[in-house]
Order: sequence, then C-alpha cells, then structure tokens
Amino acid sequence: MDQEILTQQAGGIFTIQMNRPEKKNAISQKMYASMAQGLRTADQDDSIRVVILRGTQNLFTSGNDIRDFQTRSSGTGRSGPSASSLFFDAFLALRKPLIAAVQGYAIGIGTTMLLHCDLVYAGRSAVFSLPFVNLGLCPEFGSSFILPNLAGHHRASELLLLGERFSPEQAREVGIVNQVLDDAVLMDKVMEVAASLARKSPAALMATKKLLKGHSAQQIREAIKADGEVFVALLAGAQAQEAFEAFANKRAPDFSKF
Repeated sequence: MDQEILTQQAGGIFTIQMNRPEKKNAISQKMYASMAQGLRTADQDDSIRVVILRGTQNLFTSGNDIRDFQTRSSGTGRSGPSASSLFFDAFLALRKPLIAAVQGYAIGIGTTMLLHCDLVYAGRSAVFSLPFVNLGLCPEFGSSFILPNLAGHHRASELLLLGERFSPEQAREVGIVNQVLDDAVLMDKVMEVAASLARKSPAALMATKKLLKGHSAQQIREAIKADGEVFVALLAGAQAQEAFEAFANKRAPDFSKF
C-alpha cells in the first residue's frame, strides 16, 4: 500500500483509508489499485471479519482525480482492465461486511460506491453529489440501476439529472445512508458496529450477505457493464472535454455549442 491508501488491521477489523487530503482525497488509478488490493486481502484473510472504508478527518472523497481521469478510462483497454474496474470487481467480490464512514465530501464515485456497501454511517458534515451530467458524463458503477430501485425513479432522476449536492439527511431518506451522527462520534459508532459484527459467526455473516445481494447480483453486474460502456464513450467525447477544461479553468462549461 502507498501512503495515499492506508490500511490497518486489529480485532478482526480491516480499515482502508483514503489519505490524500491535499487533493481532497481525489482518487487516482494508483489509489484504485491499492484499494482493490486491500479488498482482496481482506476477502482472503480468514482472521478479518469486517472491512471499514473511510477517508481522512472531515473528508471522504471529492471523486475521481480529474487530471488522472482525462487520460484513462474505467473500462477495459488494450493493456487489460483499468485499476478502477479492478476496484469495482473487488468491491463486488468482497464476501465480508463492508461499512463506510463518511465525513465531508462524498462526490461522484464517493457516493456511488456507497450503494454497494452493506452499512453506511455519515457525519453531519457529509456532502453528497452525483455530478456526472454536469461533467458531460453518465452514472457509473451500476448506479443507474441501483439508485432508482433504492430511491424510486423520480428521486433518482432528481439526483442524477440535476447533479446537485444533497445532505446526509437526504441521503438517509433515499436509503443511501443508515444513520447520520455528529462527526465527533462517527468513528466511535462505526467501530462499535464493526466490533459487534466481528464477534458474530463469520460463516453466517458471509452467507447472509450473499443471500441479500445474490438476487440482484447479475443485474448489478450487467448495469455496471452498461454504465461503463456509455461512460467510456462519453468520456472520450467533446462535451466531457469541455467540462474538464472548464473545471481546470474554474469556469462553467458551455454546452450551448453542441
């Protein structure tokens, strides 16, 4: 693991921490690769009973690293699967309970990855957003399928088409978050829940998770593939490039010329 992804193991609990606060924990392909390795390690180690995914204090992640992202895709290229697609695969393959602890920004992938977690706890500082359309892109990681099933078509459309920020209370209302807590006690609660899970039968936990997810697993994989194909096509298009250029120059994108 590099210093931008920190891992810790204690008492059957394995923690993966995004640690790039100077870039608002923006996720690079290198970070995706490290997190994928962490998830695979947790899945294969019988002493690990539960996994926690977190950011730094007051910051989960601002989403994909835009500079890194402009030159890479989340699909399969000539050199094989990208690090982000390997991360998606490891996320889906994880048999053990996965808890997310969210503070501050949870933007783009910072929100869509939560849809695949088993439990999500958010601090009151959490800020969620699915700004894909604003960047000339479309939803990814199966969110076009999961979010309407979770929140209903109209609420999912509001979140995905407008791409506006929403509060942890709104995230809880639509089913993305289990509980909203004061930031000062968030990690205490997450560790309490993780410790409780770590004391339970690992076979029963993994079986229950498999049953909970198994009925829709194939549909989710198909949705991830469909999202990814459209995403990659849009990523290479002029409208996404206009959005990225606007982001770099701190201006609003101009889609009127398309």
